[in-house]
Amino acid sequence: MHPDTDNSSKRSGIRLNKFVAHCGVASRRKAAQIVKSGRISVNGIKECNPSYMVQPTDQVYLDSKLILPEKKRIYLLLNKPKNIITSMADDRGRTTVRDLIKDQYPERIYPVGRLDRMTTGLLLLTNDGQVAQKLAHPKYKIKKVYHVVLDKALQSKDRIRIAQGLELEDGTAQVDQIEYVQGRSKKEIGIELHLGKNRIIRRIFEALDYKVIRLDRTYYAGLTKKDLPRGHYRPLTEQEIIMIKHFI
Repeated sequence: MHPDTDNSSKRSGIRLNKFVAHCGVASRRKAAQIVKSGRISVNGIKECNPSYMVQPTDQVYLDSKLILPEKKRIYLLLNKPKNIITSMADDRGRTTVRDLIKDQYPERIYPVGRLDRMTTGLLLLTNDGQVAQKLAHPKYKIKKVYHVVLDKALQSKDRIRIAQGLELEDGTAQVDQIEYVQGRSKKEIGIELHLGKNRIIRRIFEALDYKVIRLDRTYYAGLTKKDLPRGHYRPLTEQEIIMIKHFI
């Protein structure tokens, strides 16, 4: 432990967990966990206290690698294709969202939340750990809209059951709105929700004996796929950055 740790509250500077988050390593909460796990050292001395105040002359290391605060905040909107892993690395060698952006953006950028491998559509990537953490937190109720294609027509009684909230093994799956896509067959459904549970839409329909053939996120936190082809990405505009921060 660093010798100045006990007096950290009396020193000026920036808290260690906040410093680590500003380096683009993780959100501030996860950064605190990283510090507590013993992976951080300051000036060559292991530091496990997230409240340690980093000084301008301090050198901070993660797993023996020097880390520095990200000076440029990056916000990218990706229209994720099918068969891409929402991760920055994959130990099985599968293509990840990182592979789609690394040539133009070598910085540490992370996806906000997840889309499973076969789900397509909007995914936000950023090195702003604080924004990422808040957008992913259920209390902010970030609006997400999906276009769902089923293996068979959705019966009206089942649509009503979903709208009322289905009981799944991990609690009630509450959706904000569910409707048939106008002008299409009843196999095509629009569903709006703010839940972030793993595979929640697929599990909702599986519980009623439907199979999801295609799942595409068309709207996220005020952002849409307009003029963004599948597999392409773009930086957010200044107005969009202001907008997503307004959500939180």
